[in-house]
Amino acid sequence: MADPDQFCAPFDPARISRWAPASFDRAAASLPLITDAKPILVDLDLWDCWPLETVDGRVARRNGREYWFFLSAPRLPDPGQRHDHARIRLIARDGGDWIDLGEALPDGANPGSREWAGSAVLWDDDRVTLYFTAAGRAGDVPSFEQRLFEVDARLDDTGISGWGAPREIVASDGERYVAARELEGVPGAIKAFRDPAFFRDPATGHDHILFAGSAGWNADPHNGVVGLVTRVDDGWRLDDPLVEAVGINNELERPHIRFFGGHYYLFFSTQARTFSPAAVAGPNGLYAMVADRLDGPWRAVNGSGLVAANPADEPIQAYSWWVDGDGEVIAFIDHWGLQARGFDTNPELVRNQFGGTPAPLFALDFNGERVTIRR
Repeated sequence: MADPDQFCAPFDPARISRWAPASFDRAAASLPLITDAKPILVDLDLWDCWPLETVDGRVARRNGREYWFFLSAPRLPDPGQRHDHARIRLIARDGGDWIDLGEALPDGANPGSREWAGSAVLWDDDRVTLYFTAAGRAGDVPSFEQRLFEVDARLDDTGISGWGAPREIVASDGERYVAARELEGVPGAIKAFRDPAFFRDPATGHDHILFAGSAGWNADPHNGVVGLVTRVDDGWRLDDPLVEAVGINNELERPHIRFFGGHYYLFFSTQARTFSPAAVAGPNGLYAMVADRLDGPWRAVNGSGLVAANPADEPIQAYSWWVDGDGEVIAFIDHWGLQARGFDTNPELVRNQFGGTPAPLFALDFNGERVTIRR
């Protein structure tokens, strides 16, 4: 079993598992073409999403209803601007129906200027904890500063309410992780300290948070890492990254761990554009590493890490995949149905072919070092 005190040793980057794939089997991981993108909320774009989960990663239900958190923004002429207006939206799922419950957090509660992705846990006493990224600072000019926060509420038969005051979880140390405080940036190139995802280690019972980070010990433009935080008696402790991709990829986004068949599976999303020109670039897709214990070593599933990818004909049709505790996967529809048309020659596609709504669900099969799409 993993020792909860193991990460207190002096920092040594050589201990971190490395992701450096040499090739990708894109055909085996290809998802079906998306042929429709009917919005569930006609006035809003929705993207990164996650369900309220039990501590073991299953989707939580109350009276048959699930509670989902989405990043949301008004349907702007350029959907790329949505990140500058992002709020977390609470939407219930009751059978096949989606029911809008409005903004998850009250106005003014966020210590940042925008709310970016995270996760949510339902505890045994009906307390709800939302982990989220505060982007920028409230009242300041928009920036790409990112901080990790948690905030509590309650779940009862009427829904989630009674939000408390957000608490910062940990701050970057500048050694293991870059302090993500850029004022300006280009999508895919900004540094990361975001996307907190809760995980309770079944081997130890200890609570952890995974997050997308950037290596503090290496200034390569492509220095993405998967970070780790551990709950201790007086709060949370910032630990060594679990996986690094220095010189390979800048963004290992929305990392989260699931436990199946005695193995730990660390999932993350990334895009073709965030691979280094010096590396073998993979497609926009869902990737994973596997280990026998939380501290690794972590190995790339399927040899390369690639689990599910957009089809070659529509390479950016979906993104930001989230695997639940039963192996079902949800994402959002990005730019779909482009049919090889480009934005330079067809600028109307930027808005007209952006989905901004949940993508079709699919499921995974787990077999040790292999994780495949259930066909």
